[in-house]
Amino acid sequence: MASSIDLSAVNFDTTTFPALKNDLYLRAARGEETERAPVWCMRQAGRYLPEFRAIRVENEFFRVCRAPALATEVTLQPLRRYAGLLDAAIIFSDILVIPQAMGLEVQMVAGKGPHFPDPLRTPDDLQRLVDQSPGFSVDTELDYVYKALTNTRHALDGQVPLLGFVGAPWTLMAYMIEGGGSKTLALAKTWLFAHRAAAHELLGRVAEVAAQFLVGQVRAGAQALQVFESWAGELSPQDFAEFSLPYLALIAERVKAVYPEVPMTVFAKGAHYALELLATETLYDVVSLDWTVDPRIARARVDAAVAAARPGAGPRSVVLQGNLDPTILLGDEETIRERTAEMCRSFGHSGHIANLGHGMMPSHDPERLRVFLETVHSSSAELRCQVAK
Repeated sequence: MASSIDLSAVNFDTTTFPALKNDLYLRAARGEETERAPVWCMRQAGRYLPEFRAIRVENEFFRVCRAPALATEVTLQPLRRYAGLLDAAIIFSDILVIPQAMGLEVQMVAGKGPHFPDPLRTPDDLQRLVDQSPGFSVDTELDYVYKALTNTRHALDGQVPLLGFVGAPWTLMAYMIEGGGSKTLALAKTWLFAHRAAAHELLGRVAEVAAQFLVGQVRAGAQALQVFESWAGELSPQDFAEFSLPYLALIAERVKAVYPEVPMTVFAKGAHYALELLATETLYDVVSLDWTVDPRIARARVDAAVAAARPGAGPRSVVLQGNLDPTILLGDEETIRERTAEMCRSFGHSGHIANLGHGMMPSHDPERLRVFLETVHSSSAELRCQVAK
């Protein structure tokens, strides 16, 4: 399969894109009423798909990210497999392209995941980062992502909106210091509590790069954006308020100052305690939930917080996204249908973008995802019909 892809057959024209045929996701993200819940899945392009694994046989992970034709092909694979069932595509890339752009080497090791051969260990190591060097340009360093976005936007031919994304500062900082995954994040947390000034410096620098990168992604063709704070749940509420929230807010402010109309989603995995802060202290349009949060409770908390923060003013629309436990897709079809329908009922008849509570897993059967997508279509449409009656 990989050998049949013409790496030179690309379109980098940002002046004219095909007209959008399915705007369900964008309407929902902006708080508009929709005929059913739009649905997409985090990591919907990836290792659970045999067609993706065929690409990876001949191509190292970051080569797929860096070759626009390959990134486009992988992004489109789930759209082909689940024709008419997905309401958004998310560009195939990785959150760790930002540390790479800032001067750190990142390898993707089979069976292990991301690995930094020379991570940051002490505040003196901040001098190794190149983001403040003369001539540094986010747009130059990450131009390959922009090219992939532009090419994919054309290749989609308006089927669905194209999403761009970044990793959030705390999550990226943790990777940059730990050198990969960690059960305790002890090295990264040492910076928070023993080198606080350096931690804030690093978080601020990553946030500025991330914001510039997102602006560039929209310019290149992204129609909506998501910020992944994957390790938010490793912070206490107090530490989240100091080391995560301000930088999440800064990123949204920077992007919205340039593109106020572009919907933005924040996914702070595990930070259920911060729903009110995310809804009232940032400019994100959508707050994504993991599977440990009851959607009914989340909806009530968010609505109450927004109303209290805007007395006498029209309510700010905050859409919720999520949140089926990804491991339910390891179950039988009947269980998937039951739990997906219950998820839709829990979110109610509006203000919901259906998704998993985290990403697709390598062990998932692709046909189980089809059951999830089909059930979201039928269940959420039925809910809206019941309200209309």
